[in-house]
Amino acid sequence: MTSPIEVATAYIDTWNCPETAGLDSLLERHWTPDASYVDPLMRANGYPEIGRLVAAVHQRFPGFSFKLLGRPNGFGEFVRLSWTLGPEGGQAPIEGSDIVEVQDGRIRRVVGFIDRAPQAN
Repeated sequence: MTSPIEVATAYIDTWNCPETAGLDSLLERHWTPDASYVDPLMRANGYPEIGRLVAAVHQRFPGFSFKLLGRPNGFGEFVRLSWTLGPEGGQAPIEGSDIVEVQDGRIRRVVGFIDRAPQAN
């Protein structure tokens, strides 16, 4: 996994995996054991914490999935990608952009940004 599209696809596949066994497999295959994730709402380090974040998103947004928005790009060990989160076949109410750092072909660190989200009442 070295091209921006391969990194982005593995990243999105991780967030879209609803069941624990498959998620554990994706994390072990595509993320380093010391991987970290941070965005304005969440922070996690290592497989167990990142897995809990993914599960929490599935609980909060049942029936929603992540999709790449545009084409990812990058240089060196960094990949920049944009994504949407929404219901299958419907308008995605949430969009974001993430910077992914790769080490030895695996995701090591993610810094995420929420670009568009509904306002909480």
